[in-house]
Amino acid sequence: MHSLAKNSSLMKRGFPKYGSAVNYLKTNKFYATKSNHAAKNIVYIDGVRTPFLQSGTSYKNLMAYDLARQSLVALQNKIKFPREIVEYIVYGTVMQEIRTSNIAREAALAAGYSDRTPAHTVTMACISSNQALTTGMGLIACGVYEVIVAGGVEFMSDIPIRHSRRMRSLMLQANKAKSIGQKLQLLTSIRPSYFVPDLPAVAEFSSNETMGHSGDRLAAAFGISRKEQDEYALRSHTLAAKAQQQGHLTDVVPYKVPNVSEVVNKDNGIRVSTPEQLEKLKPAFVKPYGGVTAANASFLTDGASAALIMTEEKALQLGLTPKAYLRNFTYVSQDPVDQLLLGPTYVIPQILQKAKLNVKDVGVWEIHEAFAGQILANLKALDSDWFAQNYLGRSSKVGVPDLNQWNAWGGSLSIGHPFAATGVRLATHTANRLIKEDQQFGIIAACAAGGQGVGMIMERYPGAKV
Repeated sequence: MHSLAKNSSLMKRGFPKYGSAVNYLKTNKFYATKSNHAAKNIVYIDGVRTPFLQSGTSYKNLMAYDLARQSLVALQNKIKFPREIVEYIVYGTVMQEIRTSNIAREAALAAGYSDRTPAHTVTMACISSNQALTTGMGLIACGVYEVIVAGGVEFMSDIPIRHSRRMRSLMLQANKAKSIGQKLQLLTSIRPSYFVPDLPAVAEFSSNETMGHSGDRLAAAFGISRKEQDEYALRSHTLAAKAQQQGHLTDVVPYKVPNVSEVVNKDNGIRVSTPEQLEKLKPAFVKPYGGVTAANASFLTDGASAALIMTEEKALQLGLTPKAYLRNFTYVSQDPVDQLLLGPTYVIPQILQKAKLNVKDVGVWEIHEAFAGQILANLKALDSDWFAQNYLGRSSKVGVPDLNQWNAWGGSLSIGHPFAATGVRLATHTANRLIKEDQQFGIIAACAAGGQGVGMIMERYPGAKV
C-alpha cells in the first residue's frame, strides 16, 4: 500500500509517464546527471604527538583514551584553531580497549569537542592512522566536510586479556542462571584449564606465524646478515638522537602525566649503542641463527598522534598556513606469508606512477621501520630487476633513493612504534622535513599485518614554516 500511495502521489504531481519523469530530472539537473563537487586541494595544517614511550613506563597507569585525548588537546593548543570548525574526527587503534571501543568519540568528548561532532575509529594494523588520514581526505574530496582531525593511538602497557573461551561461556551461562542450584551446578563444572587466560594473538591469524619469524625469513630470503641489521638499527637510533638533540622533533608535545612527578617531554626509546653491545644480544625469534633481536626490531610503545587537515580554501579563510598538500595515496596487499613485510616495495612504484613522478623526484622518504631486516629487504627488492620482473610486473627495477633522504630523523626502530599512531607521525615528519630540507615531494610508505601496505605523497606548501 505504501508504494502504491507513493506512486499515486507522483502521478498527481505530474509524473503520469516515465518519459515525463526523465524530462523533469534533466530539467532540474539532479545528481543522476552531474556531480557538483569539483576537485579541491587538501592540505595538512600540522600534526602533533605525545612523546612515544616504551610500554610499562610513565604512561603505564593511563588508558589509551587518555593519550588520545591529550593528542587532541595538544593539537588544538598548538595550532590555536577553534574547536567548532572541526566537522569530523577519525582515529585509528589496533589493540582495542573494550570500554572505549569507539575511542575517537570518547577522546573527542573528553577533549572538549562538541557532542555534535561525529567521530569514528578505524583499524588497519600499523597503518591505522594512515587510514584515518585518507578516510578524512576522502570525506573532504567528496564534499561532505571541509575540516577534519585524524589521528591514532596505541597503548601496549595494558592490553586486553580475556578469560578462556570455556570460562567465558560458563560465566555467560551463570549470568542467565535463575536459581542458586543452577549456579552451583555450573561452578562444579569448572576445571583448572578454564583459568588459563586468552592472550591477544602475536601471530598472523591467516598463517599462525609471528611477525618476528616473518622478519627473520624475509631477511634470510634476501641474504641480509645479522651485522647489516644491527648496523641499520644503529643508524636509526643515531639519527633519531641527533634529531632530538637538534630540536627537529617539534611534533612532540610535552605531557604532564597525572601522578608522575616529571613532565614527559621526549621519546624514551632512543638509545645509541655500540656495535659490540648490539652483537651480544641473542636472537628473539628464530634461535639460535635468526637475525631479529630486541635492538633491531621496533619495541612495544605507548603513544598517540593527531593532525588537522582541510581544504586549502578553508585554510586561507581561517588565516592558517598549511605545511603541505596531501596529494596521492594508495593501498596494496600481497601474500601474508612470504611477503608480509614487503608493502613498501609494492606500493612505492604504484604511488609514483599515480603522481607521475620517479624516485629522483622525491626528496623526503619516511618509511615505517618494523624491523631492520624488513627495511633492508625492501631496499634490496626495490633495487632488483629480477624482483621487479617476477613480482611487480615491471621490466626493470624501481630503484633505491638517496639514503641521506631516507628516514633522516630516525624511524620506528628508535622513535618507537605505537601501532596506530605511527602513520600521522610519518606524515608530520614528512611535512616538517620538506620545509627544513627545502624539498618539494615526500613519500610515506609502510607495511602492515595481513600483508598490506600504504603509500602517500605530500607536497611542500609555498611559504610553509615548521
